[in-house]
Amino acid sequence: MDDTRAISAATPTLLRVSLMGPLAATAADGTSLLPRGRKARALLAILALASPEPMRRERLAGLLWSNRADEQARASLRQCVHELSTALGPAAALLAADRRHVALRGAGLALLADPGAHPQRLAEDLAGADPAFDRYLDERRRALLVSAVARAEAVLAGHLLDPAAAPQRRLDAAAALLALDPAHEGAWRAIIQVHADRGARGEALASYDRCVAALADTHGMVPSAETRALAAALRGGTDTSVTSSGAAAAPARPAGRRRSGVRLGVMPLRALSAGIGAAGNLGGLSLGLADEITTALARLRWLFLIASPSMAALAGATPGADDGAGWRALDLDFLLDGTIQHASAATGARIRVNLRLLDLRNGHDGTATGQPSGQVVWSGRFERDADDLLTLQDEIAAEAVAQIDPELMQHESRRAGLRPASSATAYDLVLRAIPALYQLEEAEFLAAGAALTRAVALDPGYAAAHAWLAYWHIFLVGQGWTAAADPPLARDAAMARAGELAKRAMRLDPADARALTIAGHARAFLRRDPRGAMALHERALALNPSLPLAWTFSGLALCYLGQHAAAVARIEQARRLSPFDPNSCYFDTSLMVPHLLMGRYEHVVALGRRAVALHPTLSSTFKVLLAALGHLGEIEEAAQMRERLYRLEPGYSLAQAAARSTFLRPEDDALFLEGLRRAGVPA
Repeated sequence: MDDTRAISAATPTLLRVSLMGPLAATAADGTSLLPRGRKARALLAILALASPEPMRRERLAGLLWSNRADEQARASLRQCVHELSTALGPAAALLAADRRHVALRGAGLALLADPGAHPQRLAEDLAGADPAFDRYLDERRRALLVSAVARAEAVLAGHLLDPAAAPQRRLDAAAALLALDPAHEGAWRAIIQVHADRGARGEALASYDRCVAALADTHGMVPSAETRALAAALRGGTDTSVTSSGAAAAPARPAGRRRSGVRLGVMPLRALSAGIGAAGNLGGLSLGLADEITTALARLRWLFLIASPSMAALAGATPGADDGAGWRALDLDFLLDGTIQHASAATGARIRVNLRLLDLRNGHDGTATGQPSGQVVWSGRFERDADDLLTLQDEIAAEAVAQIDPELMQHESRRAGLRPASSATAYDLVLRAIPALYQLEEAEFLAAGAALTRAVALDPGYAAAHAWLAYWHIFLVGQGWTAAADPPLARDAAMARAGELAKRAMRLDPADARALTIAGHARAFLRRDPRGAMALHERALALNPSLPLAWTFSGLALCYLGQHAAAVARIEQARRLSPFDPNSCYFDTSLMVPHLLMGRYEHVVALGRRAVALHPTLSSTFKVLLAALGHLGEIEEAAQMRERLYRLEPGYSLAQAAARSTFLRPEDDALFLEGLRRAGVPA
């Protein structure tokens, strides 16, 4: 960790906490003060990570008892705080608890760091305490990794810029960076250059080969033009982008860029008011929030994020001082910037954050002010109470990323559609196909399947192409269009193909949250295995808790298991994260299912009418709406909806509904089928 807090020799040490590796808590004499209970240990870890800031009780209860009702979870938390206090003994003086908050702080607390430990080892023995806690730990590990990589990059950059720096220091700095990120191309390039400067041409080329392998294994990419040019110079090539010193004459884009994604940077937010009193200052919150958003965006595998220190350095530069050279060196496609304001009122302090996403490829100009301008792709405003700044950062970052992802994907899809079809890469083909999966116009949808199939053939190692083609097969089955495919598919064959593609996507990129949750949905929807699906959905949410698709699909899996209230909570979380999502009708349709099975027919009809108005081509919406209308006896409206369903899926019957059912509980099956029968769906 990078958060060691030293205490003076005059201050007695009451508690030493080590968070890297297995959790350890000891008194000054080495006596273990760890509580026995797993939840109490997890509570200690959370409080130590937040120290000295307090944590809200509802936040702690949600992290450690996410599957319990609020009152039950808060009661469990009270018992857990008591258990922790008892275990700490005299060190319990460091545990501050009131009706709203719990904190671990004081001069007698020492948080111990292990500089050599990988961030992934944070509290490694506490995994499984609760799914929400697992996601929290993964977020913290990613934040630590981003911070550690940024510090290592700064060290390496300093050595590279200092002509007097010893070659071994440069090698050590690069090795430290590769220990954190084995595919960090800048570190590999530094190693290659050091060996080249020494005249060790063979070792330099061997290092280049290891770089190629690391990039291929980790990201499925090839080295950038800059790195390839360096290798060409070593082999006696004539690449003019390499100077006599081996440095690139101009920044070059990675060769895999168009396939893998876009480059995005997050600026520290501009403070529009002076401070936030005892809680800190807006400048610190601005940097922290930008770093949190950067970390959250980095979980989207199709984006390349510029490290926060690089963006902060540009923010602090004198406008126009380098005539825009700093911006050009970063070679950004998109920039996220914004403002932060503080306001005090009788009801308490509030923070307002305004964000906007700029496409710098439209109107890029960094010469006048030092900062580029561009087309506004998305904007959002977020307001929170200022009494819990860590939660504020978490929530705003999660919601911002959940909203940016679909908007940016649609924007890039439109852009990809403008490129000549003859030069389309696998990345272009995937982007072009995605809108058709949501619009569900049959002809365009079938053409999208052909494009995704071509993308997989063009780049067999591209995980996203496999994941989206698996998703396409799920829709193909759900819409009843398997016979219209080219070539026509039997339903079972389409289901099997979806499963194969989903598995392949997971193998190609185990850290792609979208691929994992699509694979989970294929398992639940097509193979009637919601329990197995939940493991994949939980892993997806641990990797990216800002992904509404994962919240929605995990909610549906819980619904298939009969856990309808928990399903509603999951799908509502997707709506909270992205309330104006371009595909929000999918949230409504998914939400209709658990409400139907809980007998809330009027609510289902209200949701269904809205979903049909926004998206009249999703056949699942009509099926759930028909069941609710049948139970309500709304025969006239049911007849209208039945006719519209038959235009999408001719011949839909009770027999088909029963054969395709995903519900594990017989009573859920019976309720759904009875509603369809009353709505006039034939046997």
